[in-house]
Amino acid sequence: MTVPTPAPPLQPMPGDWRRALAVVAHPDDLEYGCSAAVAGWTDAGREVAYVLATRGEAGIDGLEPERCGPLREREQRASAAAVGVGVVEFLGHRDGVVEYGTGLRRDIAAAIRRHRPELVVTLNHRDTWDGGAWNTPDHVAVGRATLDAAADAGNRWIFPELAAQGLQPWNGVRWVAVAGSSTPTHAVDATPGLERAVRSLLEHRTYLRALTDEDLETYVRNFLTTTAAAAGERFGVRLAVAFELFGR
Repeated sequence: MTVPTPAPPLQPMPGDWRRALAVVAHPDDLEYGCSAAVAGWTDAGREVAYVLATRGEAGIDGLEPERCGPLREREQRASAAAVGVGVVEFLGHRDGVVEYGTGLRRDIAAAIRRHRPELVVTLNHRDTWDGGAWNTPDHVAVGRATLDAAADAGNRWIFPELAAQGLQPWNGVRWVAVAGSSTPTHAVDATPGLERAVRSLLEHRTYLRALTDEDLETYVRNFLTTTAAAAGERFGVRLAVAFELFGR
């Protein structure tokens, strides 16, 4: 009988940075993944901005995209505010059919040049989630494009039109942290930011009501604490947010 090899302990995330940019596909992606970490970062005086590829307009069955998009955009801004994030941008790609390619890379590189972060955060870019569930094409495309755009942003000869628009190269991205990875390497203590993470996800009430008949606070709290407790076991704390960290 083969005894499974224990997963290695998670290491602390780097702390010597001032600005972060989180780039994901949809409203609620960050709230299901890492908003407790964001709350801790903003509490410490760090700047965090959000960039979303879509407005999530195809995410609620029975609610037409032209009505759904503005509603989910409002919910996302309120959700970000709950964890101290005041800057939320939407790139305008179509929900559900985001395509990896130079157009997406250019838009994300432009955002990186605008915000000039040292840390970039994104969501799982691999085909599956931990446990084998299939990932969505939007998550895969945006996550992969974000990893590439972190380098594109620093190269003046890739997308030279950005410099012509006043967006000068930014080669200051030191790390890209991937939330929701099946192979995490680092973590942040989620305990101080958990209550605001709960409030943040609860701001997506319209979307949540389409997902579950449970009491929303019970559903949200159970989901976030279960995920954070699993990461906490590997990080030596009660609750944690895990990331796969790529250095640059």
